[in-house]
Amino acid sequence: MNALPEHGLVETMFVHFDDLDSMGMVHNTRYAVLVERALSVFWDRQGYGYHDGKLGHPDASVGVAEFSITYRTPVRGTGDIVIHIVVERVGESSVVYGFRVLDTSGATVHAEGRRVHIHLDPKTFRPAPWAEETRAIYKTLQAPE
Repeated sequence: MNALPEHGLVETMFVHFDDLDSMGMVHNTRYAVLVERALSVFWDRQGYGYHDGKLGHPDASVGVAEFSITYRTPVRGTGDIVIHIVVERVGESSVVYGFRVLDTSGATVHAEGRRVHIHLDPKTFRPAPWAEETRAIYKTLQAPE
């Protein structure tokens, strides 16, 4: 049975050997990297990547204000895992993501948490409001009501 979510971002990521600790499990610090990479892949597809030293869109300038995670069961060894990300709330200049790290069937939750981004004006590095087109993209990642 496939229990993968049908809403939000569902991104398959590969766990590499250098993601593992000495016991062959994904090192606790690598979960944040895997979530970051899943978000980077998504936003790059939307034209918000970072190429040739330039942001693809001014709203790609973000800072991480918060990252919290709860570990449920270890990821053991290399191979595919799934990162599931939903937008929980969009503020004037912030967004709250909820995330889960799943096995490829979606049945096992390895970790879950939240990540908060603040949009920073690329020139002043002060909080700035999201563009309407960015808000529209965030809506595609929200859970159905």
